[in-house]
Amino acid sequence: MGSDSARTLTLDAYSPWVRTLMVSAALAVMLVLAGCETDSSDLSARALKPLSQAMLAKLERKHMSKESPILVRLFKEEAELEIWKQDDGRRFALLATYPICRWSGELGPKLKQGDRQAPEGFYTITPAQLNPNSHYYLSFDLGYPNQFDRAYGRTGSSVMVHGDCASAGCYAMTDEQVSEIYALARESFFGGQRSFQVQAYPFRMTPANLAKHRDNPNMPFWQMLKEGNDHFEVTRLEPKVDVCDKRYVFDAEVPADAGSVRQVSFNPIGTCPVYQVGREIAAAVAEKQRKDRLQTAQLIRQGTPTVPLRTGIDGGMHPVFLAKFKNAREAGDTARTVVEARTPGTSYLDARSASPSRDGAVAGSSSSQASGAASISSESGSFFSRLLRDREEKKPEPAAKLAAAPAPKAAPARPTSTAAAKPNPKVERQREAHAQLPQTQSRQEARAEQPKMAASAETMAVSGAQPMVPTGSFESRWSAIR
Repeated sequence: MGSDSARTLTLDAYSPWVRTLMVSAALAVMLVLAGCETDSSDLSARALKPLSQAMLAKLERKHMSKESPILVRLFKEEAELEIWKQDDGRRFALLATYPICRWSGELGPKLKQGDRQAPEGFYTITPAQLNPNSHYYLSFDLGYPNQFDRAYGRTGSSVMVHGDCASAGCYAMTDEQVSEIYALARESFFGGQRSFQVQAYPFRMTPANLAKHRDNPNMPFWQMLKEGNDHFEVTRLEPKVDVCDKRYVFDAEVPADAGSVRQVSFNPIGTCPVYQVGREIAAAVAEKQRKDRLQTAQLIRQGTPTVPLRTGIDGGMHPVFLAKFKNAREAGDTARTVVEARTPGTSYLDARSASPSRDGAVAGSSSSQASGAASISSESGSFFSRLLRDREEKKPEPAAKLAAAPAPKAAPARPTSTAAAKPNPKVERQREAHAQLPQTQSRQEARAEQPKMAASAETMAVSGAQPMVPTGSFESRWSAIR
């Protein structure tokens, strides 16, 4: 993943005109991608949208140029994406934190094609991996599988960070968020950065999280990721990443006594060569790890509960988006979907279905909502598919089906009931007339007949006219299922 002297890779050897031409050519490549990316529409102006005045002002306040290098950090459990940018001191500083709208799978690495897992590890993004032609607004390919993944025979492709808030193994943002992230990446490439690093973690590598997840079988892998995290946090520089003996190696240098040898060669599946880590970095990392181990051990002695090991969890979502579905929570024997909190201190919310074939969950975060986050767009995933199916199952059925439907054994009368023990001729005539109306009108009147379904302006009423919202926004796609 580059040499030590290229920790912040640049194209300074070329003129500004040549740099711009080279990066523009890479950005204009029309990627034909499977999985998350299937659109073949023309290059849109959205890929060239300039940074907002607010972002430019923020960059100035933080002493960052818009062309300086960037670095991306992803945290699954907290459902957050961070953009770090190099400041005037040539160190990385946090620029912005974005709530992730949707990620799929469970905590842990991606292993094979189709497992719906969002990857964890260290990935390199070049200009050619930016896709201005994405079916999900804008995107960039994470480059999965990397050398580490391939060393273990892991399969998969076209794993993205993209918009549209829908994920099947990707990290999905809103359209507004990915537009800004894409623009920051584009400007860094225009400034000469040849590639930027993405660090994808299961959670923030804190002693508290390590104590909670201590029984997880992925912990040895996560401890290895933590080493890379520690290198970044103590240096505020992009760690140089290599792979040997099927493990990550960070900031490796040629040994001082190597004589004329100028570069260490790494084989992902071979024995690690002799190398060293700079004395200052090694000492700082060792001290941080020592303190973290002590704090983790102390939390365990104090009885910090472990997070239950569970499978079948279908990803997560930041609380800022989950809050949009407060009114989707249902309770009682007749509820199709029950949303309830997990063990205190964890960040998941279960979405348990009455049908075992639909069992799954959606995750949120115990962390605070990111300030200054971009406005909310659309989302998808099994949680919302279940909600949509549940709402559709409760719509009034045509009279022909109602007449043939068996009477319920002992169900209390409900405004949304779709079957009765004895058909009422007057009601049947009304339903027959209702079934002949256009579909859109039928939906509005059916909802209007439910006296308690009207929602507040905050949650956007499902009965009556809808407020005008931007196309592709969170509300325009999902307000109808609230």
